[in-house]
Amino acid sequence: QLQLVESGGGLVQPGGSLRLSCAASGFTLDYYNIGWFRQAPGKEREGVSCISSYGDSTNYVDSVKGRFTISRDNAKKAVYLQMNSLKPEDTAIYYCAALHGMFSQCRFNEYDYWGQGTQVTVSS
Repeated sequence: QLQLVESGGGLVQPGGSLRLSCAASGFTLDYYNIGWFRQAPGKEREGVSCISSYGDSTNYVDSVKGRFTISRDNAKKAVYLQMNSLKPEDTAIYYCAALHGMFSQCRFNEYDYWGQGTQVTVSS
């Protein structure tokens, strides 16, 4: 009954912006690292950004640094990914994931719970 639900994806022109939301049900986000991942057709899944459960330490893959911002709102049980200056290369299904524990840092290598994904398409 633990569930993560992504929303906010869609079609956007290059240079545009989208904000993805990840809503948690069945548990609180306070004690979870949260990561955003993406998978494009024919490519392996890659970590995009993550935020730690303690101290809100963040990491970003190099290709999105300066363009994407991850944030969390524990009261609303939600995590967001603000995506600016979008490029066609950002086209993918975006997933949020949660890793239980109290961590001061976050990584992309292991997560316990996954959402169903939301499609982001960047095209003119």
